[in-house]
Amino acid sequence: MSITAATVKELREKTGVGMMECKKALVETNGDMGAAEKLLRKKGMAVAAKKSGRATGEGAVASYIHTGGKIGVLVEVNCETDFAARNDDFQGLVRDVAMHVAAAGPRYVSREEVTDDMLAEEREIARDAAIKAGKPEKVVDKIVEGKMEKYYSEHCLLEQPYVKDPDVTVGQLVTDAIARIGENIQVRRFSRFVLGE
Repeated sequence: MSITAATVKELREKTGVGMMECKKALVETNGDMGAAEKLLRKKGMAVAAKKSGRATGEGAVASYIHTGGKIGVLVEVNCETDFAARNDDFQGLVRDVAMHVAAAGPRYVSREEVTDDMLAEEREIARDAAIKAGKPEKVVDKIVEGKMEKYYSEHCLLEQPYVKDPDVTVGQLVTDAIARIGENIQVRRFSRFVLGE
């Protein structure tokens, strides 16, 4: 398959990665758009892993008020430099995270924030449900672990499917932004307000 400028442009629009990187990925995958996108995502994760230890002293706080004014969100997302914090791509990420928090209602930023008491309670509930359903003892532990993973994906922001693209988690959205912007980025905290709660 020939790799045209239009194909490269299409991949760039999908991923936000630079034209040359998109072209390299398409060449490497013989023009397969899906494989090229996956390759760029893997490279982005590698870049993010390298940058994860770097300090994030800058960033932005964004707000999102849902139509009708019944749900409001404040979110803080950090990056390494003031230059990146003012970047349109970074600002867009912060707004997208705030909108996602309004829509999905996570309780924690990451699984590390879930308290031991909450984990013990959820494990006990899952274990009791599996035993009451008559599951064999040897599979109960696997069922409990599966329920815990589901709990994380429902309640931890970085593990939730992103509301605008459920094939991507919010964590992957941040990782992709790290690859594009070239700095460590971390969602630090959020507050979600619901009228009457």
